[in-house]
Amino acid sequence: MATGNDPILGNLGMAHMGSPKAFLGKKGGRMLGEFRDFAMRGSMLDMAVGIIVGAAFGRVVSSFVSDILMPPIGLFSGHSDFSNKFINLSGHAYATLAEAKAAGAATINYGVFFNAFFDFLLVAFAVFMLIRQVNRLKNEQKVAASTRDCPFCLSAVAIKATRCPHCTSALTAA
Repeated sequence: MATGNDPILGNLGMAHMGSPKAFLGKKGGRMLGEFRDFAMRGSMLDMAVGIIVGAAFGRVVSSFVSDILMPPIGLFSGHSDFSNKFINLSGHAYATLAEAKAAGAATINYGVFFNAFFDFLLVAFAVFMLIRQVNRLKNEQKVAASTRDCPFCLSAVAIKATRCPHCTSALTAA
């Protein structure tokens, strides 16, 4: 279909843009096909799964910190609720952080910061342990030896070698 003959584009005043069929191409479109190919690559799907699992993991860690870890720390420090600790900068007295926020008072919310900081530490430690374990598994896979030592000169020699490239000694099959 020629650009000038497209009645829909002509009526909309967009005949200069060309036919939508040319933009889309075959089978749903050239651009859409390229996007589909991009989105279906393995690394893209792995990244999407990682982001989703990471978000869920973050919520679990936040709950662990605020509901399990911080109450005992607050109890040992003499305070029952750590997330409700703040410094009031407005000069008025407020019993809770919620009251201060409702009144629009300026506050420094150090208890909320401590909760977020402990969240970060736990997530960073969990990621460190995960990467440490992955590195161990990679090293175990590399352990499969591809060389052996020459019994005469103790140089590294390929496993299938019948003669040492360093001292030219005849080697027995491994």
